[in-house]
Amino acid sequence: MLCNKGDEFVLASYKIAVIIEEINQSYQSSILNGIASSAAEFDLNISAFISFSGALDNPRHDTGEFNIFNLPDFSDFDGAILLTNTLAYQPVVNDILARIKAAGIPAVSIDNDIPYLYHIGIDNKTAMRQITEHMIKKHGFTKFAYISGPQDNPESADRMSAFLEVLKENNISVNDDYIYYGDFRAPSGRAAVESLLSKADGLPQAIICANDVMAASAINRLSDEGLSVPDDIAVTGFDNTYSNHNYQVELTSVERPLSLSGRLACKMLYNHFNNLSQKRNIILNMSAKFTESCGCCENILSDISEFKKLNYRNYLKFQRSQDYSMVINKLSCDLLACNTFHEYIDSLKKFVVSIDPEEFYFCLCENWDSDSAVDITSSDVIGNINIPDKYTEDMIAAIAYVRGEFYQPHKIASRSIIPSIADNDGSGKFYYVIPLHFAERCLGYMVILNAKIPLHNSMFETFCISVSNSLENIRKLICLEYAVDRLGKLYVQDTFSGIYNRNGFIQATAQQYHECVTQGKEVMLMFIDLDGLKKINDTYGHSVGDNAIRNVADVLRQSCVNGEVYCRFGGDEFIVFGADYTEHSAKQLTDTILQNIEAINESKINPFKLSASTGYVIAVPTENEDIFDFVTDADKKMYYEKRKKKLSKYLKG
Repeated sequence: MLCNKGDEFVLASYKIAVIIEEINQSYQSSILNGIASSAAEFDLNISAFISFSGALDNPRHDTGEFNIFNLPDFSDFDGAILLTNTLAYQPVVNDILARIKAAGIPAVSIDNDIPYLYHIGIDNKTAMRQITEHMIKKHGFTKFAYISGPQDNPESADRMSAFLEVLKENNISVNDDYIYYGDFRAPSGRAAVESLLSKADGLPQAIICANDVMAASAINRLSDEGLSVPDDIAVTGFDNTYSNHNYQVELTSVERPLSLSGRLACKMLYNHFNNLSQKRNIILNMSAKFTESCGCCENILSDISEFKKLNYRNYLKFQRSQDYSMVINKLSCDLLACNTFHEYIDSLKKFVVSIDPEEFYFCLCENWDSDSAVDITSSDVIGNINIPDKYTEDMIAAIAYVRGEFYQPHKIASRSIIPSIADNDGSGKFYYVIPLHFAERCLGYMVILNAKIPLHNSMFETFCISVSNSLENIRKLICLEYAVDRLGKLYVQDTFSGIYNRNGFIQATAQQYHECVTQGKEVMLMFIDLDGLKKINDTYGHSVGDNAIRNVADVLRQSCVNGEVYCRFGGDEFIVFGADYTEHSAKQLTDTILQNIEAINESKINPFKLSASTGYVIAVPTENEDIFDFVTDADKKMYYEKRKKKLSKYLKG
C-alpha cells in the first residue's frame, strides 16, 4: 500500500485487527507468537484486542471484558485475524463477524471455518480418530469417558464426532453420563473427573480429552485421589500445548503447528493485498504423539541432559513468575493506597518506567469519573443503575509513553485507538489492546507495545484486573467527593429557587457580620415579600406561582452585585444582607430591585404582574444581637410598605 509523504510515495504497512481471548493459554500464545514474528515480513502492523473472560465465573466481569471487541471500527483496518473459537459467548462472535462483513475487509479465521472468510485449520476428525483407534487397538480399552469442549464450538463438535464414530465402528458404546461438556479451560478437566468419580459404574479405563489443558487438569485431579496415570487410568489430550515434557506425565496428544497457523494467517492477508493467487482454505498436517499418559511408556524422555534442560527452563519460568508476582503485588498496593487520580497516574507511570515498553497508552472514557454516569431514574438499567458500557466518542489519553518519554494528556477519537505520537513508518508492530472496566462499567483501555513483562502469562491477567479495580476505587472516591459536594449544596441551597436557604445565608454572612460587630460598622437587613402569590396560585395554578418565586430569585441575582448576601427565607419571603451599608445604598438597592421586577413585567413572560414589597433596617449590631434579630424590624417595615400599597390601590378604586 502506497501513501503520499511530501513529494514521494513510501510503502505504508497494513493495519490488522486480531480478535482473541485468554492469551495466557498455550494455544493462543503459540498462534500469537507466529503472528508477531511474521508481521514485519508481510508488511503488517497488528492491534490485538484481548479479553480475559470465563475463568472467574462472573458474567458481569465477562461483559466488561467483551466490550473491548466493540472498540475497533473495522472499516479503519485493512484486514483481520480471528480466533473466534477462543471466545466463549456466541452472540459476541456473531456481532464481530457481522461488523467485519459490513466493513468489507479481508479476514482470516484460524480453526473455525467461516464460509466467507479465509480459513486455516486442521483435520480434527482424522486426528481424533488416530487417538481413539490407538487406545482401542494398541491398548485394548473398551470403557471410555470423553471431556469435550463447548457444544457449539465447531472444532469441539468435530473431535467428539470422530471419537463416537470410532467407538461405533468397534462396537463400543459410551453412556451419555460419561461425556462431559467443558469449555477448553482447566476447571473443566477437574470438574469432569469429579463427575466421573461420582458414577455408580466406576471410572473408565481411559479419558479422551478435547485439548491438553483439560487433560492436564484431569490428571491432576486424578492424582489428588491417589490414582496413577497411566497405571490406573489412561488420559489423552489434543493440540500438544503441553509439549517439551514439561508436565508430570508426558501427555499423549496431537501435535499441530500452532505458530505456523499465525504465520500463514499473515501471509494470506499479504497475498490478498497484493492480488496473489491462493486458496481460501488451508488445512495443516498434524500427527498424533503417543507417549506416557496412554501407556506408551517406551516413548518417554530418557536423556538425562534433556531433563536438565527441562529443569532449568522450569526454574527460569518459576523465577520469572515470582519476580512478576512481586512487581504486581507492589503495584496493587501502590495503586490502592492512592487517594486522588493524580496520585494514581503517578504510581502507574512509575510502573510503566519499570517495565520499559516501547509504547504504552492509558486511555480513559470521557465519562469514566462523571457523577452523572449513574442515573437512578433510568428504566434501562442493571440493578436500577444505568451503567456506561460503551466507549465514548472521544477518549482521554491520560498516559502516553513512547520510547522513554511521557507526553501530556490529550484527547483522541476512540476509533483512532492508538494516539498518533510515535513514528508509524515501517511495519511489524504488535500492539496489545486490553479493556479497563469494573464489572460491566466501561472505564477505558490500555495499549502496550514491546514491554519487558511477559504478556502471555496468567500474571498479566492479574495485572489488568488490579489496574482496573484500583481505577474503580479512585472513581468511587471522586464520586464520593461529588456526593459530599451535592449534600453540602443541599444543606445551604434552596433547591427550588437555586439561591441560598437559611443555612446557606447564615454561613455566607457569618464572617461579614462578625467584622461589623467587632468594628462597629452598620449592617443592612432587607425583607422582601412577594405580593399576591395566593391569587396567582388560585388563578393560574401553583406551577405558575412557582415561576413567580423563581422570578424574585432572578431579580436578586441581577440586583445584588455589591457583595450583598440574599436567600429565600421561606415560602414567598426573601431577605438580603449588606455589610458596611448606608441609607443611600439601601435605597439604591430597593430601587434596583423594583426596576428589575418591572423589567420582567415589561417582557410579558408571565400572565400576571410581578410585584413585591420591601422593607429594610440599618443598624450597628452588638455582641448580644443575632443577624436574625433584625429580621423582625425589617419585616415590620415591609408590611408597612405593603399596607400603603393596598391602601393606595383602595383609594384609587
